[in-house]
Amino acid sequence: MSLALDALTFLAVAAGGFFFLAGTVGLLRFPDTLSRLHALTKADNLGLGLIVLGLLFQMEDPFAALKLVAVWLLTLLAGGAVTQLIAHAALGGRSAGVTT
Repeated sequence: MSLALDALTFLAVAAGGFFFLAGTVGLLRFPDTLSRLHALTKADNLGLGLIVLGLLFQMEDPFAALKLVAVWLLTLLAGGAVTQLIAHAALGGRSAGVTT
């Protein structure tokens, strides 16, 4: 059973690393700030979720697993808030749907 859990951990962490790499490529390749933010936040959220999932397979203590999930959820909330602030600043303080 341990070999199966190790294999699932390896697959999840490798997939998470792939999504982190894809987000980094999007950050470097996309032309404007908003598309860069979109690529980075989506890929990083999924990458972190997969890495946390992979680590959950190795946790023996439920409290430690709960901490991992809490860190992931807090990162999701913080990432969304920071992305909104960066997008607002990139647009010069105006909303995305409003044209003047």
